[in-house]
Order: sequence, then C-alpha cells, then structure tokens
Amino acid sequence: MNKGALVYDYLIVGAGWFGAVTAYELTKKGKRCLVIDKRSHIGGNSYTENVDDINVHKYGAHIFHTNDREVWEYVNQFADFNRYTNSPVADYHGEIYNLPFNMNTFHALWSVTTPVEAKAKIESQRMRITEPQNLEEMALSLVGTDIYEKLIKGYTEKQWGRKCSELPAFIIKRLPLRFTYDNNYFNDRYQGIPIGGYTQLFEKLLDGVEVKLNTQYKHDEFGAKKVIYSGAIDEYFDYRYGSLEYRSLQFENETLDIENYQGNAVVNYTSSEVPYIRIIEHKHFEFGKQEKTVITREFPKEWQKGEEPFYTVNDNKNTEKYKQYVDLANSEKNVIFGGRLGSYRYYDMWQVIKEALKTVEKEIGGENNE
Repeated sequence: MNKGALVYDYLIVGAGWFGAVTAYELTKKGKRCLVIDKRSHIGGNSYTENVDDINVHKYGAHIFHTNDREVWEYVNQFADFNRYTNSPVADYHGEIYNLPFNMNTFHALWSVTTPVEAKAKIESQRMRITEPQNLEEMALSLVGTDIYEKLIKGYTEKQWGRKCSELPAFIIKRLPLRFTYDNNYFNDRYQGIPIGGYTQLFEKLLDGVEVKLNTQYKHDEFGAKKVIYSGAIDEYFDYRYGSLEYRSLQFENETLDIENYQGNAVVNYTSSEVPYIRIIEHKHFEFGKQEKTVITREFPKEWQKGEEPFYTVNDNKNTEKYKQYVDLANSEKNVIFGGRLGSYRYYDMWQVIKEALKTVEKEIGGENNE
C-alpha cells in the first residue's frame, strides 16, 4: 500500500489483550483501526478452542484474577465469569501436596496440625544464608530443605532449563507461606473464568473492528497514521542488539474417553524425572460434566526464533539489552509499544488490560491537547 494513502488511524499489531482492548476503546472513540495477528485466531495466549464441548486453553491455564475493581468491571462487560478458584496440587513421585504452601501442605509433609508446629519445622530446616547468591540458596534460606527438594527444585529447573544453583536469586524474592488451611492460590478479591471460554470475550471486544489473521507485520505496509505494537520489541527492530531471551512451551493435547482424569484443573509435577511441568484438565475450569475429558501436558523448552515466546528472562543481562531497545523505541514517533512482549515483562492479564486502558487514555488525551 502507498505510504501516502493513510486509510487507518491505527494499525494494531496483535489480537491479544493489549491489542483487543486498545482496538475496542479507540474504535469507540471514532478511530478507524486495523488489527493484524500472525496467528490464525484472536485472543493471543488466552485463546480457547471448543473441543467436544470443552473449552480448551490452547496456551496453558489462564485464570483471571485481580484486586482492581475497575478492570474486573471492565471485563465483565464482555462475559459472565464463573466462581472458579485456582487451587492447584503438586505431584512429587505420587505424593500429593496442596499449593500454595499452606497448612494442608505442611500436614502432608510432616503430619503437623498447628501453625506453631509448622513454623518450627520450617525454621529447623532453613539455612542461614545472609546474602543468597542464587535461587537454590534463596529458597533454602526461606523454606528449608523439604519444601525446596520436593516442591521447588525439580519444577523450577524444568521451567527454566537451568539448575537452581545457576539461576538468579531474585526469581523467588519471596515464597508465600500460609499458616492457614487455605488452598486458594490467589489472594485477589476477584477471580474466575469467562463462562464459555475466553474467545467469545475477544469476539465482543473486536466486534466491528477490521481484523486480518495469518498476517505478519511489515513496516509501513498498511497505511496507518500510528502503529500500536504488542509483538516482541527485539523482533520489531530486527534483533539489532541481538535476541532478548525467552522461555517457550510445547503443549501435548489428548482427548480421553473418561469423565475425569485427575480430579483437578491443574496438577504440577515437581520431580525432575517427569519431563512436563503440569497437566491441565480443562473441563474443571468450568465445572464440566461432559462424558469425555481433554488434558494438556505442558513441556518447557528453550525459545528459538520463529517460536512463540512465553516467559521473559528478566535477568541483568537481558534488562540491559532491553534498555537499548527502549532507546530505539523512543525514537519511533508514531509507534506505541505495549503488552507483555512489547514491554518485555511478565504481566498478568489484568495488568495488560490496565496498561491498554492507560495507553488509550494518554493517546486520546494527548490528541485533545494538540
């Protein structure tokens, strides 16, 4: 398209939370938007696909949770949310433990029944390390040997592809220990999952917005006054300073001709001998009663160019490299970077929505001040 023929006010790259929310808000304010996505579907990593009447989370478990009332009321415009509470369990060589670490966990580990007993047990196992130099030392100084060996070490090393002794300590600055019998993983006031899955929520956000799927972003191709970019910031600049590091995931889906496979939506496998980090049984997210069930095994892997990046590796080396890309981004007058990959930051869903709303508010406010 001729660069002089400005058809759109905004080209929005990415049809996940950041792109869909900015598209909805800008369209509502009279702006003409084009949303493109390299995938064959909208919804980004929150995309759900209906398989045998079960809404399958195609890119891992997505449980919406927030303390932000404004964001909670915002998403409830587009879907009814159920009362799902995230209560994962951990499997270590067939031993089952509740997560997050709470009195049920401590009772299963040590047969203690009171918070005083549990605290004493942890205190007796903690290592006195004043300045932990790596994740292993940090974990041992916080929770001691049993919790570390059974519930942290194997899982973490699989997730990051490195030994805990080689990982930076800041990854687990704190490990929540709850001395109550409470299996609710999140402390957030609002949580749940859209009834009917996430995809129909994104369909409502993007209703009336032009969307092109299976479409790669190319600079200046679509004739827009401004670009809102939620892809990887290093990819936008053709990896000028080299690739930022990410961790990726591989999913292995299986439909089983049984009603209930594991009795819980999420079971983490914390031993190093099991190659996957968790199994998700999707029907339990919506309290399904279907005769069949769909499970997904989740395998962590090193990210390679061309693969989907899932987790940013925010160590010192990558943070410094990201700052170089931010300097480049600041020189792009008509491009707005945002979202998980555009900001090179791990975000919960509510945080991306909040960022998108603030981006539109700043954009429209700046326009009105011109």
